[in-house]
Amino acid sequence: MSDAQIGLVMAAPIIVIFAIALKRMGVLQGYSSLAAVVFSVAIAGVLFWQQ
Repeated sequence: MSDAQIGLVMAAPIIVIFAIALKRMGVLQGYSSLAAVVFSVAIAGVLFWQQ
């Protein structure tokens, strides 16, 4: 694994955790937190496989 792939593996779960935390605090609505999770995982997946 390259350094970029390791960074993606570490960053994507952090983004998901923050989206869930913001949802529980009432900052994000359900759809917004779902969109943040789906798009961050999709972007991380695409970038991971392109490295």
